[in-house]
Amino acid sequence: MTTVENQGMDALKDLVSEAVEAAPAEPKIDAQGRAYGTGRRKNAIARVWVKPGNGRVVVNGRDQKEYFARPVLQLIVRQPFEAAGRVDQYDVICTVTGGGLSGQAGAVRHGISRALINFEPALRGALKQGGFLTRDSRVVERKKYGRAKARRSFQFSKR
Repeated sequence: MTTVENQGMDALKDLVSEAVEAAPAEPKIDAQGRAYGTGRRKNAIARVWVKPGNGRVVVNGRDQKEYFARPVLQLIVRQPFEAAGRVDQYDVICTVTGGGLSGQAGAVRHGISRALINFEPALRGALKQGGFLTRDSRVVERKKYGRAKARRSFQFSKR
């Protein structure tokens, strides 16, 4: 028997935690100095690139305020920067396809969070605590046969 088998599970946990602490995460930055992240929400998919800048967000070639006209959607896109304490420090360029505006804003938020971690791995704790790294898996329930919608029945007629 080896010494690890004799020491038990506590020793293994210590070994794993030491290995994790010894190897800090490396930033993943491309040749243009950008970090990439893919975000998803409902049926929307966002490809997001983050680079140092003055806080400009460009979505599908248009400014964020023009693309996401509702203030609530702009707030959703800004949330990862506020949670990480990096407001107006990064420029964001993203392309979004599929879904509606609400789903697209959620996808951009998810993509920004992932890209920020690739650029600055130390931000992972703050973003994870805010719940920005978790893909929101809620999607529209499919329509069933014999029903008007997913759950709603056709109107009952006595006569």
